[in-house]
Amino acid sequence: MQTSTLKTPAVETPAAPARRQRRRAGPGWFLISPSVALLLVWMLVPLGMTIWFSLIRYNLLYPGEHGFVGLENFEYFVTDAGFWPGMTNTLLLVGSVLLISVVFGVLISALLEASEFLGRGIVRVLLISPFFIMPTVSALIWKNLIFHPVSGILAAVWKLFGATPVDWLATHPLLSIILIVSWQWLPFAILILMTAMQSLDQEQKEAARLDGAGPLAIFWHLTLPHLARPIAVVVMIETIFLLSVFAEIYTTTSGGPGFASTNLAYLIYNQALLQFDVGLASAGGLIAVLIANIAAIILVRMLGKNLTQQ
Repeated sequence: MQTSTLKTPAVETPAAPARRQRRRAGPGWFLISPSVALLLVWMLVPLGMTIWFSLIRYNLLYPGEHGFVGLENFEYFVTDAGFWPGMTNTLLLVGSVLLISVVFGVLISALLEASEFLGRGIVRVLLISPFFIMPTVSALIWKNLIFHPVSGILAAVWKLFGATPVDWLATHPLLSIILIVSWQWLPFAILILMTAMQSLDQEQKEAARLDGAGPLAIFWHLTLPHLARPIAVVVMIETIFLLSVFAEIYTTTSGGPGFASTNLAYLIYNQALLQFDVGLASAGGLIAVLIANIAAIILVRMLGKNLTQQ
């Protein structure tokens, strides 16, 4: 008589799921590990060298003197005559450009979305196009074609009304830099806000109009709350880039007159390439990185809080 053998199911040990999970994660980690290693090397090696240079006396004019000085470079950078003017100008530049970008970005995007006219697509392209111009080129355009006290457009306007032309880069250097940088970054705000405004539910606006709401009420109670997230994104991204504005200052005012238009980025350049003090410039770079990270953390938290509330 033939007996049938029954196979008893294998009892899975507690360690089996962990081994299976490791087998699944193994190939993925193996594939991304070169990219992660390259990214870490790409970031950590320059950062480590900057930290080391900031702790030693390293001036290219005296190549043989590389003594360890500790935090002396940081002390010299903070007590430099241009540090506090550079810090103040950096904050004024970032705050002014953000204010101009957000306010005019919202208004221009709202006007473009609210009105239908011939050639609206061309107007949108023209409004966005300054963002794609290199900073050096845009600074040269403003310096030679607009702000020039003899042949500039503003000088021609001043002469048309019988007034004396103003040398903007000499008498109002920081304001001139703010206008140049705002002209570059306003299109970015318009692009983000205009795209977000197109996703606004039109049925809500129609319902508000039927209830008797006017254009201002619709803008205040519907459009602005809808733009809260895009505005937060614009502020966060622009702040990170505005903290390192350099080409516009270098091309137009060279940080002057005096320290009137010097920001931290230009001050670090001045220490590194004009005074050849690599140690002092490295200390300034670390201070600038610290300030940028503090600003980024604050803005990211504000953005996260905003998204949570939405």
